[in-house]
Amino acid sequence: MLLQLAGVVTIGIWVYLLLARRAEWRQLPIPHRKSAPPVTAIIPARNEEATVAAAVASLAQQAYPGEFHIILVDDASDDGTVACALASAPPSRLTVVRAAPLPAGWTGKLWAMAEGVRHAARCQPHYFLFTDADIVHPPENLAGLVARAQEGNFALVSYMATLRCRSIAERTLVPAFVFFFFLLYPPRWIRNPRLQTAGAAGGCILLRRDALARIGGLESIRGELIDDCALAWAVKHHRGSVWLGLSPETRSIRDYRTFGEIGRMISRTAFTELRHSSLLLAGTLLAMAIVFVAPPALTLAAAQPARGLGALAWLLMSAAYVPALRYYHRSPLWAPFLPLVALFYAGSTLHSAVSYWRGAGGLWKGRVQSR
Repeated sequence: MLLQLAGVVTIGIWVYLLLARRAEWRQLPIPHRKSAPPVTAIIPARNEEATVAAAVASLAQQAYPGEFHIILVDDASDDGTVACALASAPPSRLTVVRAAPLPAGWTGKLWAMAEGVRHAARCQPHYFLFTDADIVHPPENLAGLVARAQEGNFALVSYMATLRCRSIAERTLVPAFVFFFFLLYPPRWIRNPRLQTAGAAGGCILLRRDALARIGGLESIRGELIDDCALAWAVKHHRGSVWLGLSPETRSIRDYRTFGEIGRMISRTAFTELRHSSLLLAGTLLAMAIVFVAPPALTLAAAQPARGLGALAWLLMSAAYVPALRYYHRSPLWAPFLPLVALFYAGSTLHSAVSYWRGAGGLWKGRVQSR
Protein backbone atom coordinates (compact mmCIF):
# COMPACT_ATOMS: atom_id res chain seq x y z
CA MET A 1 0.00 0.00 0.00
CA LEU A 2 2.86 2.38 0.84
CA LEU A 3 4.52 1.73 -2.51
CA GLN A 4 1.27 2.39 -4.32
CA LEU A 5 0.87 5.66 -2.43
CA ALA A 6 4.41 6.68 -3.42
CA GLY A 7 3.54 5.95 -7.05
CA VAL A 8 0.37 8.03 -6.90
CA VAL A 9 2.20 10.95 -5.24
CA THR A 10 4.98 11.01 -7.83
CA ILE A 11 2.45 10.82 -10.67
CA GLY A 12 0.65 13.86 -9.24
CA ILE A 13 3.89 15.80 -8.93
CA TRP A 14 4.98 15.09 -12.49
CA VAL A 15 1.54 15.76 -13.97
CA TYR A 16 1.68 19.21 -12.39
CA LEU A 17 5.25 19.89 -13.53
CA LEU A 18 4.53 18.65 -17.03
CA LEU A 19 1.45 20.83 -17.49
CA ALA A 20 2.29 23.92 -15.42
CA ARG A 21 5.99 24.40 -16.19
CA ARG A 22 6.26 23.53 -19.87
CA ALA A 23 5.74 27.15 -20.94
CA GLU A 24 8.90 28.25 -19.10
CA TRP A 25 10.99 27.05 -22.06
CA ARG A 26 9.35 29.36 -24.59
CA GLN A 27 11.29 32.42 -25.74
CA LEU A 28 9.14 35.53 -25.56
CA PRO A 29 9.45 38.08 -28.40
CA ILE A 30 11.57 41.16 -27.76
CA PRO A 31 9.37 44.25 -27.32
CA HIS A 32 9.94 47.57 -29.05
CA ARG A 33 12.48 49.81 -27.32
CA LYS A 34 11.11 53.21 -26.30
CA SER A 35 14.39 55.03 -25.69
CA ALA A 36 18.11 54.39 -25.17
CA PRO A 37 19.11 55.61 -21.69
CA PRO A 38 22.77 55.44 -20.60
CA VAL A 39 24.03 52.04 -19.46
CA THR A 40 27.24 50.96 -17.76
CA ALA A 41 28.31 47.32 -17.89
CA ILE A 42 30.27 46.01 -14.90
CA ILE A 43 32.36 42.84 -15.24
CA PRO A 44 33.94 41.41 -12.08
CA ALA A 45 36.95 39.35 -13.15
CA ARG A 46 39.39 37.16 -11.27
CA ASN A 47 41.81 35.07 -13.34
CA GLU A 48 39.61 34.98 -16.45
CA GLU A 49 42.34 35.05 -19.10
CA ALA A 50 40.72 32.23 -21.07
CA THR A 51 37.35 33.92 -21.62
CA VAL A 52 37.49 37.64 -20.87
CA ALA A 53 38.59 38.76 -24.34
CA ALA A 54 35.53 37.30 -26.04
CA ALA A 55 33.24 38.60 -23.32
CA VAL A 56 34.55 42.18 -23.48
CA ALA A 57 34.62 42.18 -27.29
CA SER A 58 30.97 41.12 -27.42
CA LEU A 59 30.01 44.07 -25.23
CA ALA A 60 32.12 46.50 -27.23
CA GLN A 61 30.21 45.41 -30.35
CA GLN A 62 26.73 46.09 -28.96
CA ALA A 63 24.36 47.76 -31.40
CA TYR A 64 23.01 50.18 -28.82
CA PRO A 65 22.35 53.80 -29.85
CA GLY A 66 22.56 55.21 -26.34
CA GLU A 67 25.56 55.98 -24.15
CA PHE A 68 27.24 52.73 -23.13
CA HIS A 69 30.45 52.12 -21.22
CA ILE A 70 32.17 49.00 -19.91
CA ILE A 71 33.98 48.75 -16.59
CA LEU A 72 36.05 45.66 -15.90
CA VAL A 73 36.96 45.26 -12.24
CA ASP A 74 40.11 43.21 -11.80
CA ASP A 75 39.79 41.25 -8.55
CA ALA A 76 43.45 40.50 -7.80
CA SER A 77 44.08 38.46 -10.94
CA ASP A 78 47.55 36.97 -11.34
CA ASP A 79 47.21 35.99 -15.00
CA GLY A 80 46.67 37.91 -18.24
CA THR A 81 43.08 38.96 -17.54
CA VAL A 82 43.73 42.70 -17.73
CA ALA A 83 45.91 42.54 -20.83
CA CYS A 84 43.37 40.40 -22.67
CA ALA A 85 40.54 42.75 -21.75
CA LEU A 86 42.42 45.90 -22.80
CA ALA A 87 43.20 44.35 -26.18
CA SER A 88 39.53 43.57 -26.81
CA ALA A 89 37.87 47.00 -26.71
CA PRO A 90 38.82 50.61 -27.49
CA PRO A 91 39.85 52.78 -24.50
CA SER A 92 36.88 55.04 -25.15
CA ARG A 93 34.53 52.14 -24.41
CA LEU A 94 36.42 50.19 -21.71
CA THR A 95 37.77 51.18 -18.31
CA VAL A 96 39.76 48.70 -16.21
CA VAL A 97 39.94 49.31 -12.47
CA ARG A 98 41.68 47.36 -9.73
CA ALA A 99 39.49 46.34 -6.85
CA ALA A 100 40.65 47.40 -3.42
CA PRO A 101 41.57 44.58 -1.00
CA LEU A 102 38.57 42.46 -0.06
CA PRO A 103 36.98 43.76 3.16
CA ALA A 104 35.70 41.41 5.84
CA GLY A 105 32.10 40.36 5.38
CA TRP A 106 32.05 40.69 1.57
CA THR A 107 32.16 37.95 -1.05
CA GLY A 108 34.75 38.57 -3.72
CA LYS A 109 32.33 38.94 -6.62
CA LEU A 110 30.01 41.36 -4.83
CA TRP A 111 32.94 43.50 -3.68
CA ALA A 112 34.22 43.72 -7.26
CA MET A 113 30.73 44.63 -8.47
CA ALA A 114 30.48 47.31 -5.78
CA GLU A 115 33.82 48.73 -6.85
CA GLY A 116 32.49 48.91 -10.39
CA VAL A 117 29.35 50.71 -9.25
CA ARG A 118 31.49 53.23 -7.37
CA HIS A 119 33.62 53.96 -10.42
CA ALA A 120 30.51 54.20 -12.63
CA ALA A 121 29.13 57.10 -10.58
CA ARG A 122 30.68 59.66 -12.94
CA CYS A 123 28.74 58.16 -15.85
CA GLN A 124 25.38 58.54 -14.09
CA PRO A 125 23.92 55.50 -15.89
CA HIS A 126 20.21 54.79 -15.83
CA TYR A 127 20.96 51.06 -15.83
CA PHE A 128 23.80 48.82 -14.70
CA LEU A 129 24.49 45.68 -16.72
CA PHE A 130 26.10 43.15 -14.39
CA THR A 131 27.70 40.40 -16.42
CA ASP A 132 30.44 37.80 -16.02
CA ALA A 133 33.78 37.48 -17.73
CA ASP A 134 32.71 34.28 -19.49
CA ILE A 135 29.45 35.59 -21.02
CA VAL A 136 29.30 36.42 -24.74
CA HIS A 137 26.45 38.73 -25.72
CA PRO A 138 24.89 38.93 -29.20
CA PRO A 139 24.99 42.44 -30.74
CA GLU A 140 21.32 43.21 -29.97
CA ASN A 141 21.43 41.94 -26.40
CA LEU A 142 21.68 45.24 -24.56
CA ALA A 143 18.96 46.85 -26.68
CA GLY A 144 16.73 43.84 -25.98
CA LEU A 145 17.35 43.99 -22.24
CA VAL A 146 16.51 47.69 -22.13
CA ALA A 147 13.38 47.15 -24.23
CA ARG A 148 12.27 44.35 -21.90
CA ALA A 149 12.80 46.55 -18.86
CA GLN A 150 10.89 49.42 -20.44
CA GLU A 151 8.02 47.20 -21.56
CA GLY A 152 6.92 46.22 -18.07
CA ASN A 153 8.71 48.91 -16.07
CA PHE A 154 10.91 46.16 -14.65
CA ALA A 155 13.55 47.19 -12.12
CA LEU A 156 15.60 44.10 -12.90
CA VAL A 157 15.76 42.02 -16.08
CA SER A 158 17.91 38.91 -16.30
CA TYR A 159 18.69 36.47 -19.08
CA MET A 160 19.58 32.87 -18.29
CA ALA A 161 22.66 32.43 -20.47
CA THR A 162 22.98 29.23 -22.47
CA LEU A 163 25.75 27.13 -20.95
CA ARG A 164 28.31 25.20 -22.97
CA CYS A 165 27.17 21.67 -23.75
CA ARG A 166 30.06 19.95 -25.54
CA SER A 167 31.97 17.61 -23.24
CA ILE A 168 30.40 14.37 -22.07
CA ALA A 169 29.98 15.83 -18.59
CA GLU A 170 28.29 18.97 -19.97
CA ARG A 171 25.98 17.01 -22.26
CA THR A 172 24.95 14.82 -19.35
CA LEU A 173 24.50 17.42 -16.64
CA VAL A 174 24.02 20.92 -18.07
CA PRO A 175 20.40 20.61 -19.33
CA ALA A 176 19.43 19.35 -15.89
CA PHE A 177 21.13 22.34 -14.24
CA VAL A 178 18.73 24.75 -15.93
CA PHE A 179 15.81 22.33 -15.47
CA PHE A 180 16.40 22.16 -11.71
CA PHE A 181 16.90 25.93 -11.51
CA PHE A 182 13.50 26.52 -13.09
CA LEU A 183 11.93 24.04 -10.65
CA LEU A 184 13.21 26.21 -7.79
CA TYR A 185 12.68 29.58 -9.49
CA PRO A 186 9.82 29.41 -12.01
CA PRO A 187 10.13 32.49 -14.25
CA ARG A 188 6.37 33.07 -14.21
CA TRP A 189 6.42 33.17 -10.42
CA ILE A 190 9.37 35.56 -10.48
CA ARG A 191 7.54 37.92 -12.83
CA ASN A 192 4.40 37.85 -10.68
CA PRO A 193 4.52 40.83 -8.28
CA ARG A 194 2.04 39.09 -5.95
CA LEU A 195 4.44 36.22 -5.25
CA GLN A 196 7.60 36.39 -3.16
CA THR A 197 9.62 34.11 -5.45
CA ALA A 198 12.60 36.02 -6.85
CA GLY A 199 15.54 34.84 -8.91
CA ALA A 200 18.06 35.97 -11.49
CA ALA A 201 21.01 34.60 -13.45
CA GLY A 202 24.18 36.40 -12.47
CA GLY A 203 25.75 36.24 -15.91
CA CYS A 204 23.36 38.80 -17.35
CA ILE A 205 21.45 41.23 -15.12
CA LEU A 206 20.19 44.66 -16.15
CA LEU A 207 19.33 46.70 -13.04
CA ARG A 208 17.96 50.23 -12.73
CA ARG A 209 20.30 52.48 -10.76
CA ASP A 210 17.46 53.84 -8.61
CA ALA A 211 16.38 50.28 -7.74
CA LEU A 212 19.91 49.49 -6.56
CA ALA A 213 19.90 52.63 -4.42
CA ARG A 214 16.50 51.68 -2.99
CA ILE A 215 17.81 48.40 -1.59
CA GLY A 216 20.79 50.12 0.00
CA GLY A 217 23.29 49.27 -2.72
CA LEU A 218 25.22 46.04 -3.03
CA GLU A 219 26.34 46.46 0.57
CA SER A 220 22.90 45.23 1.64
CA ILE A 221 23.72 41.76 0.25
CA ARG A 222 27.50 41.92 0.65
CA GLY A 223 27.89 38.49 2.26
CA GLU A 224 25.54 36.55 -0.01
CA LEU A 225 27.15 33.69 -1.89
CA ILE A 226 24.17 33.26 -4.26
CA ASP A 227 24.41 36.91 -5.17
CA ASP A 228 22.13 36.93 -8.22
CA CYS A 229 19.07 35.51 -6.46
CA ALA A 230 19.79 37.59 -3.36
CA LEU A 231 19.86 40.72 -5.52
CA ALA A 232 16.59 39.78 -7.20
CA TRP A 233 14.95 39.09 -3.84
CA ALA A 234 16.11 42.43 -2.42
CA VAL A 235 14.76 44.30 -5.46
CA LYS A 236 11.41 42.51 -5.32
CA HIS A 237 11.20 42.94 -1.53
CA HIS A 238 11.48 46.70 -2.08
CA ARG A 239 8.58 46.64 -4.56
CA GLY A 240 10.67 46.45 -7.69
CA SER A 241 9.43 44.15 -10.45
CA VAL A 242 11.72 41.37 -11.69
CA TRP A 243 11.86 39.50 -15.02
CA LEU A 244 13.85 36.34 -15.76
CA GLY A 245 13.87 34.48 -19.06
CA LEU A 246 15.91 32.39 -21.44
CA SER A 247 18.26 33.75 -24.11
CA PRO A 248 19.66 31.16 -26.53
CA GLU A 249 22.07 33.70 -28.04
CA THR A 250 23.53 34.87 -24.71
CA ARG A 251 26.17 32.24 -24.06
CA SER A 252 28.60 31.20 -21.39
CA ILE A 253 31.90 30.07 -22.88
CA ARG A 254 33.24 28.61 -19.64
CA ASP A 255 33.92 24.94 -20.21
CA TYR A 256 33.48 22.12 -17.71
CA ARG A 257 35.47 19.21 -19.05
CA THR A 258 34.85 16.71 -16.27
CA PHE A 259 32.07 15.57 -13.97
CA GLY A 260 34.22 16.69 -11.04
CA GLU A 261 34.34 20.29 -12.30
CA ILE A 262 30.56 20.44 -12.60
CA GLY A 263 30.17 18.76 -9.23
CA ARG A 264 32.35 21.40 -7.59
CA MET A 265 30.37 24.16 -9.33
CA ILE A 266 27.13 22.74 -7.86
CA SER A 267 28.70 22.11 -4.47
CA ARG A 268 29.89 25.71 -4.13
CA THR A 269 26.38 27.05 -3.42
CA ALA A 270 24.08 24.07 -2.82
CA PHE A 271 24.23 24.05 0.99
CA THR A 272 23.99 27.84 1.05
CA GLU A 273 20.73 27.50 -0.90
CA LEU A 274 19.53 25.35 2.02
CA ARG A 275 20.57 28.06 4.51
CA HIS A 276 23.16 25.69 6.01
CA SER A 277 20.35 23.73 7.63
CA SER A 278 20.85 20.01 8.27
CA LEU A 279 17.08 19.63 8.49
CA LEU A 280 16.56 21.22 5.08
CA LEU A 281 19.38 19.09 3.70
CA ALA A 282 17.71 15.90 4.92
CA GLY A 283 14.34 17.07 3.58
CA THR A 284 15.83 17.94 0.19
CA LEU A 285 17.56 14.60 -0.19
CA LEU A 286 14.38 12.79 0.82
CA ALA A 287 12.29 14.84 -1.63
CA MET A 288 14.74 14.14 -4.46
CA ALA A 289 14.58 10.43 -3.67
CA ILE A 290 10.78 10.45 -3.81
CA VAL A 291 10.41 12.63 -6.89
CA PHE A 292 13.29 11.36 -9.03
CA VAL A 293 14.43 7.97 -7.72
CA ALA A 294 11.15 6.36 -6.63
CA PRO A 295 9.64 6.10 -10.15
CA PRO A 296 12.44 3.97 -11.67
CA ALA A 297 12.87 2.06 -8.40
CA LEU A 298 9.17 1.11 -8.38
CA THR A 299 9.29 0.26 -12.08
CA LEU A 300 12.27 -2.07 -11.75
CA ALA A 301 11.70 -3.63 -8.32
CA ALA A 302 8.08 -3.36 -7.15
CA ALA A 303 5.15 -5.63 -7.82
CA GLN A 304 1.97 -4.56 -9.58
CA PRO A 305 0.16 -2.18 -9.32
CA ALA A 306 3.02 -0.12 -7.82
CA ARG A 307 5.23 -1.08 -10.78
CA GLY A 308 2.75 0.38 -13.27
CA LEU A 309 2.36 3.55 -11.24
CA GLY A 310 6.14 3.94 -11.09
CA ALA A 311 6.43 3.42 -14.84
CA LEU A 312 3.81 6.09 -15.51
CA ALA A 313 5.57 8.53 -13.18
CA TRP A 314 8.90 7.80 -14.90
CA LEU A 315 7.30 8.45 -18.29
CA LEU A 316 5.82 11.76 -17.10
CA MET A 317 9.18 12.77 -15.62
CA SER A 318 10.89 12.06 -18.92
CA ALA A 319 8.28 14.07 -20.82
CA ALA A 320 8.73 17.03 -18.46
CA TYR A 321 12.49 16.96 -19.04
CA VAL A 322 12.31 16.86 -22.86
CA PRO A 323 11.93 20.67 -23.34
CA ALA A 324 15.22 21.23 -21.46
CA LEU A 325 16.96 18.67 -23.64
CA ARG A 326 15.57 20.20 -26.81
CA TYR A 327 16.67 23.66 -25.71
CA TYR A 328 20.22 22.29 -25.48
CA HIS A 329 19.85 20.33 -28.74
CA ARG A 330 20.08 17.01 -26.95
CA SER A 331 18.19 13.88 -27.94
CA PRO A 332 14.98 13.11 -25.99
CA LEU A 333 16.48 9.64 -25.48
CA TRP A 334 18.46 11.20 -22.63
CA ALA A 335 15.25 11.94 -20.72
CA PRO A 336 14.81 8.55 -18.94
CA PHE A 337 18.26 8.98 -17.38
CA LEU A 338 17.20 12.05 -15.38
CA PRO A 339 17.03 9.98 -12.13
CA LEU A 340 20.75 9.21 -12.44
CA VAL A 341 21.50 12.88 -13.06
CA ALA A 342 19.40 13.77 -10.01
CA LEU A 343 21.49 11.37 -7.92
CA PHE A 344 24.63 13.21 -9.07
CA TYR A 345 23.11 16.54 -8.01
CA ALA A 346 22.04 15.05 -4.67
CA GLY A 347 25.59 13.83 -4.12
CA SER A 348 26.98 17.27 -4.95
CA THR A 349 24.54 18.82 -2.47
CA LEU A 350 25.71 16.44 0.24
CA HIS A 351 29.32 17.27 -0.67
CA SER A 352 28.46 20.95 -0.29
CA ALA A 353 27.25 20.35 3.26
CA VAL A 354 30.34 18.31 4.17
CA SER A 355 32.61 21.03 2.75
CA TYR A 356 30.81 23.65 4.83
CA TRP A 357 31.13 21.57 7.99
CA ARG A 358 34.86 21.21 7.29
CA GLY A 359 35.28 24.98 6.91
CA ALA A 360 35.73 24.99 3.15
CA GLY A 361 32.26 26.04 2.00
CA GLY A 362 31.86 28.19 -1.09
CA LEU A 363 35.42 27.57 -2.27
CA TRP A 364 35.94 29.50 -5.50
CA LYS A 365 39.17 30.72 -7.10
CA GLY A 366 41.14 30.17 -3.92
CA ARG A 367 38.68 31.82 -1.54
CA VAL A 368 36.48 30.18 1.07
CA GLN A 369 33.38 32.36 1.07
CA SER A 370 30.84 30.43 3.15
CA ARG A 371 31.52 29.68 6.81
